[in-house]
Amino acid sequence: MAAFVARRTAAGAFLVLVISFLSYTLLSIPDLDVGRQLLGQNAAQELVDAKNAELGLDRPALVQYLDWLAHAVRGDLGTSWFTSEDVLQAIANRLPVTLSLMVGVTLLTAVVSFLLGVWAGVRRGAVDRFVQIFSVIGYALPNFLVTLVLVLVFAVHLRWFPAIGYVGLGESFPGWLSTIALPVTALSVGAVAGVAQQVRSSVIEVLRQDYVRTLRARGLPPSRIVFRHVLRNASAPALAVLGMQFVGLLGGAVLVEQIFGLPGIGSMTVTYTTRGDIPIIMALVMLTVIGVIAINLVVDILIGWLNPKGRIA
Repeated sequence: MAAFVARRTAAGAFLVLVISFLSYTLLSIPDLDVGRQLLGQNAAQELVDAKNAELGLDRPALVQYLDWLAHAVRGDLGTSWFTSEDVLQAIANRLPVTLSLMVGVTLLTAVVSFLLGVWAGVRRGAVDRFVQIFSVIGYALPNFLVTLVLVLVFAVHLRWFPAIGYVGLGESFPGWLSTIALPVTALSVGAVAGVAQQVRSSVIEVLRQDYVRTLRARGLPPSRIVFRHVLRNASAPALAVLGMQFVGLLGGAVLVEQIFGLPGIGSMTVTYTTRGDIPIIMALVMLTVIGVIAINLVVDILIGWLNPKGRIA
């Protein structure tokens, strides 16, 4: 397992390097004329050229990338071209909001989907049909539609939760919980549908195995068979799907944060991408890539722990 983790870490580092180069190259292709955007459309061309030179935009794209990489490996991601804010600080201010959503969605998805999946896999019939129908509908509904319905019902009409805004966890736990409840629910509907269906299929497949019939013949309680033996072996495929759902949530968070007015990484991505602020964009790309690699590595380790036959030496 240690060798596997080392190989995956090395491959992840190489992937980060490749994606950083491709991202910087693609971002350098559009002629955004950042200097004029900063100084205004009526600024003299000499001032615009001087501003571009100050930002290093008069150099070849490869030179700009190598300079960015040399600073990035030392932990210096530069400053925003438009706000002069330190990039790391700007991300650190917004990251807790998005992490609150991601962790909340992951926990809610894991608990609800495993309960529904096991329930449907063990109790065939009406329960199974209900879970399958819910999975199809939940997976098909777009995030923006679910989000709008939740806002109209629970924020506008019932007024149980605020429609927009965010309260930090350090400021007030009830306030924090109320501001992330609807966004987390909106993002969880599709995720729960996908993972629950996978759990159901895995549980049904494991229940058909010979060793389960042997355990039943030995007189073990059904609950012990399901939760100690069946669920452990059925969890590996579901964890893989849960990991993919977590990665997909990064895209859904952009829309949800915009609708609920949350100052997170998703809304930050939209704002700074439209401006062409390369230092911020590159930092967000790297954060996303490293997050995806880390999640996949954690999922692989968990699958190896749950299923010894799948462990890689």
